[in-house]
Amino acid sequence: MSLENVVTHFAKWEKEKEIMEFQTSSATVQEAADTLNVEPARIAKTLSFRKGEEGVLIVAAGDAKIDNKKFKAAFLEKPRMLTADEVFQKTGHMIGGVCPFGLTTNMDVYLDESLQRFSTVFPACGSSNSAIELTCDELFLYGNGKGWVDVCKGWREE
Repeated sequence: MSLENVVTHFAKWEKEKEIMEFQTSSATVQEAADTLNVEPARIAKTLSFRKGEEGVLIVAAGDAKIDNKKFKAAFLEKPRMLTADEVFQKTGHMIGGVCPFGLTTNMDVYLDESLQRFSTVFPACGSSNSAIELTCDELFLYGNGKGWVDVCKGWREE
């Protein structure tokens, strides 16, 4: 059902036919990169965190890692990831297919600056064997981005 929610979501812009489904898994950054034959950094991974009573989604480049200090400075809380059950409850997506599209509840979505070095990136589409190629502007628009943040490390020389 999760992939169907994403297809419906993209139909609003007539982009649903651009969703790619694979015979192989794209559940991890490396699996997605191998399947798409791109560098892992171009995989736009969606990370789910607690933020007060609500959750927040951070979409970051595949080679980026959350920087606890930067996250706390941006969100005034230390980063605490949601459990797999909480992720499914809040997004409607299982781990491995989490994305900011077709969410079952309203969640704030932020994109990390680590994505901005690429002309296009590949986020999942609600299943562990799907993706779509989008520009950062498209990802922001279709993912209902609330803003850009700098909460990651490991993707540039610090």
